[in-house]
Amino acid sequence: MKIRKANLEMDTVSVYIHENKKEEQTLVAIPSIKWSTIIPYEENNTSLTRRLEDEFQSAFNSSEDATQLSLKLVQWVREM
Repeated sequence: MKIRKANLEMDTVSVYIHENKKEEQTLVAIPSIKWSTIIPYEENNTSLTRRLEDEFQSAFNSSEDATQLSLKLVQWVREM
């Protein structure tokens, strides 16, 4: 499991990333906003970014924070 810090405009959040190679998926969790998701290997970057942005819109007041965090998560998940 990797723990990353995402520096956003409003706050810094800890992001927990666990790769499950056997099931070909990655678990991502952000406890401070009570959010988690499972990302299958086959999900493409465009649809993943869009999905994450939609999910973060309700958690953050700033759409910029939602976009920025979505892009960071996609980058971190794909480099594992």
